[in-house]
Amino acid sequence: MTVSASATKAPAVEGLVVEGLRKQYGDHTAVDGVSFTLAPGSSLAIVGESGSGKTTTVRMLVGLERPDGGTVRLDGRDRSALPRGRAERLARAREIQMVFQDPYLSLDPRISVSGCLDEVLRLHTGLDPAARAARVSELLDQVGLGSREASALPRGLSGGQRQRVAIARALAVQPRVLVLDEAVAALDVSIQAQILELLATIRRDSGIGYLFVTHDLAVVRHIADEVMVLKSGQVVEAGSTSRVLESPEHPYTRLLLDSVPRRGGFATTL
Repeated sequence: MTVSASATKAPAVEGLVVEGLRKQYGDHTAVDGVSFTLAPGSSLAIVGESGSGKTTTVRMLVGLERPDGGTVRLDGRDRSALPRGRAERLARAREIQMVFQDPYLSLDPRISVSGCLDEVLRLHTGLDPAARAARVSELLDQVGLGSREASALPRGLSGGQRQRVAIARALAVQPRVLVLDEAVAALDVSIQAQILELLATIRRDSGIGYLFVTHDLAVVRHIADEVMVLKSGQVVEAGSTSRVLESPEHPYTRLLLDSVPRRGGFATTL
């Protein structure tokens, strides 16, 4: 089954195209024939229980795992084969960036926020120090942070602020796709809403594509155009968010939805 996520105003370019992705560990098949497309400016949520293959799928997309079969193309460029040299590895890293659930674990506790962003710019761009400083300021402003946060270490920031830094760091290289792996799961509800609003604004303004790995149906409802349901490494249902959540067709999807705790008549988490 193939799912295609398309934003209303997406540019007429190919975007991310995944076909027949497969990964096996010994006798266990973690991902089996997963296919989908993600157009620029669109958003796709991948949902399923633990062990369904969600994390393995996105790790293959960003290059942290090598697929045993299938292809990953971004704007027509094949990302499935091993990169040829450092320059190609860096180019691929710029194309697809990842934001993790716990930003504290992905940030260097010894480096200030501005230093963290400057480090990325030094690695991936040819900007001089003055231009990098201007870009750091621009990135912080984009995610709603200022000079006080710029000079702070990660331990001096709140969870929401750290996640904003992680988003700014991912955006620093101007990726085509942003993978968000449970990126708001560790935040309280009010901060979640702020981060989701920020992400929606960035997507609208930049045309970046979002790939969400999440258990939270509130996130799926408010941020994803399309939903793909994984079970035992296979896609069992895919389609528009409204259709899948309101009228699920596969028994497994219905089981997931029926097992969700409900608060005030609304499903909360998967």
